[in-house]
Amino acid sequence: MQVLVRDNNVDQALRVLKKKMQREGIFREMKARKSYEKPSERKTREKAEAVRRSRKLARKQAIREGLIAAPKPKPRFSGPRRPAAVPSTASRAPAGESNV
Repeated sequence: MQVLVRDNNVDQALRVLKKKMQREGIFREMKARKSYEKPSERKTREKAEAVRRSRKLARKQAIREGLIAAPKPKPRFSGPRRPAAVPSTASRAPAGESNV
């Protein structure tokens, strides 16, 4: 795996590297190899993964055939939100007092 560092921007190169490693499944494999997995646990995990894959495939097929509705798309995050404009505090009284 290779990542180019442009303009001495190491932070961006690290982000790209982590994303590539995530996509390749390296983190998952490292976590799996951290400790011994009994053969019975391995079979159980693989069976559960197969069930998950088959359900996902069946769900996608049903959506394509129009049997079930497609899930609503998640709203895209476009950066940090700015707080709404707050009216000036000159017309408001301090807490606990009234403007009467």
